[in-house]
Amino acid sequence: MIEQRPSPERRRASAAVDEARLRQQAIGVRLRELFDEVVNEQVPDEFLEILRRADSRGSEKA
Repeated sequence: MIEQRPSPERRRASAAVDEARLRQQAIGVRLRELFDEVVNEQVPDEFLEILRRADSRGSEKA
């Protein structure tokens, strides 16, 4: 049986695809970390007050 080896061009293309996948994976990991940080941030008191006022105005109209 004749063993076929990938051509140098095919090996470079495969390496480029592997590198792109690793980059995408790293980006995904970092985006999840950033999302988790934002989700876990405390809501500023001023924003909570705005929401409370909006809720009270909404309940007055109902």
